[in-house]
Amino acid sequence: MAALNGKTAIVTGASAGIGEAIARWLARDGATVMLTARRQDRLDNLKAEIEANGGKAIAIAGDINASDFRKSLIEETLKATNRIDALVNNAGYGQRGPVEIVPIEAIRQNFETNFFAVVELTQLVLPTMRKQGSGRIVNISSVAGKISRPLSSIYSATKFAMEAISDGLRLEVAPFGIKVVLIEPGFIISEFLEVATDSAKSLTEQESPYRELLEHSASGKDYERLRKMAGTPDDIAKLVHLAITVENPRARYAAPAHAKVAIAMKRFLPECLSDKVLMNQSGLKKKS
Repeated sequence: MAALNGKTAIVTGASAGIGEAIARWLARDGATVMLTARRQDRLDNLKAEIEANGGKAIAIAGDINASDFRKSLIEETLKATNRIDALVNNAGYGQRGPVEIVPIEAIRQNFETNFFAVVELTQLVLPTMRKQGSGRIVNISSVAGKISRPLSSIYSATKFAMEAISDGLRLEVAPFGIKVVLIEPGFIISEFLEVATDSAKSLTEQESPYRELLEHSASGKDYERLRKMAGTPDDIAKLVHLAITVENPRARYAAPAHAKVAIAMKRFLPECLSDKVLMNQSGLKKKS
């Protein structure tokens, strides 16, 4: 018998990449999957694919940054299935650029998607999970939630915040039978890189003290190195499935292998050495 038969799982950012893979994994194991993202056509295609393979899915397109949509998503889920067993907070993107020159509104927007949407959706599902006496909240963080690289400090800040709130929340809801799990992906082949690159395009084209750093990043040399050890969306979907189905999940899971290595190095290396590695990778030189 499928482990998730009769269960309902909400997956945000389900129209591509990791979210799409997560939806497939959960549907294959019997869950009714609530698919949400902005692109209705992509959601409809995924829904059709899941149903063609004997699964159950409901597609609800909308802007996760809008509080009204977040509320309607939870209302529609309860109306359709009368329960919520898992919330997978996957929607997110990486705002790239030096802190000094990224517009403050762009920073706020990144936090709205990557952090505040997660917080409000969590607030909205918890009453139902408490009544059920069970539930799983799976937050897709990142290695960037542990390691802040040049040009990714804003994105990292959103993920550091997600890590912090997940750790406190995990303890707060444990008495109600609800478990909170963080997933920390490393470099994954998906649309994420393209979106992150687009977010910094206007900054790359303008004159600034960071022009050389931005051009080095835009050259793609660093990413060519990362691509060689990159994982796939299925690597992360497998961990999400584990986090939802295992009786006692760990607080954190990381994948692929380079993500585990990077997190371990950050934990045990002196910060001066860690900084040196990151600066070298980014083509930066410290002023003597």
